[in-house]
Amino acid sequence: MDPGGPLSTAHELAARVLAAPARLGAVRLVTVDGPAGSGKTTLAGALATALGEAAALVHLDDLYAGWTTTGAVGRLQAGVLRPLSEGRPGAHHRYDWATRRFGEDVVPVPVRAVLLVEGCGSSPRVLDPWTTLRIWVEAPADLRLARGLARDGVELEPEWRRWQVTEAAEFARQDTRARADVRVDGAACAASHRHDTSPEHRRDTMEP
Repeated sequence: MDPGGPLSTAHELAARVLAAPARLGAVRLVTVDGPAGSGKTTLAGALATALGEAAALVHLDDLYAGWTTTGAVGRLQAGVLRPLSEGRPGAHHRYDWATRRFGEDVVPVPVRAVLLVEGCGSSPRVLDPWTTLRIWVEAPADLRLARGLARDGVELEPEWRRWQVTEAAEFARQDTRARADVRVDGAACAASHRHDTSPEHRRDTMEP
């Protein structure tokens, strides 16, 4: 779709989501997937703003155990999705990228009309029965890498390049792009990508 900027795209998507049926109990699960640096966080943040009190937002990078996707969806299912499907609030522990371990504090996830899950690998086939809308965000590889290094620092370029291999394998295995219900050009978010790199969004982390 032609986004025309993250906010206009978000309002269109918000209307579409709210008009669609819930599949996660009374919750509409929306996944925002795509390569690192493509603009997922920007779009998910704009969509959360457009939905207001109707939405809760979970960042999958809070559930990665470092630079790997392994286990993240399992943690999401166990701590967040299953409780929400039963009408109960969910919760999870947030991974601390500085200490390289999960924190002790519990992050609550309330029951809302919409749950937004943003991150690489957030749209696997196993979640399809629960998912109302799968969004794929894409941007040119050179732009994605530049965004990532601007956020995390050039010293992390080796980690970023390894992550690109990891995410590409995950997307190929899940056929993520082809299965998406909506595809968004994340390059259009370039001017507003500072929304991703602000201190409150970085949470003092180094993340894909």
